[in-house]
Amino acid sequence: MADDVNGLSDKALSIFAFAAYHRLVSGERVTSVIRKDGAGHEADPQGVMELEERGLVTAGETDIELGEAAQQAVETMVAALRREVGR
Repeated sequence: MADDVNGLSDKALSIFAFAAYHRLVSGERVTSVIRKDGAGHEADPQGVMELEERGLVTAGETDIELGEAAQQAVETMVAALRREVGR
């Protein structure tokens, strides 16, 4: 099931949504996001596990590296948001 984004849970999608936020703010493709920021904010552990099991990300203690399919999913999400508001 490697690189499969179909049927992701909301917990897994929340990690992509966080990456999409950074994509919109920076204007650049996002290749990683913070897993734990040391200030109490943390990516959902079940979502991280799901993405790892599908081969979409590689997670360390503090960072989540997005694989190519995950990066493309984030780009698709951003494009869908833009379409929804007529851009």
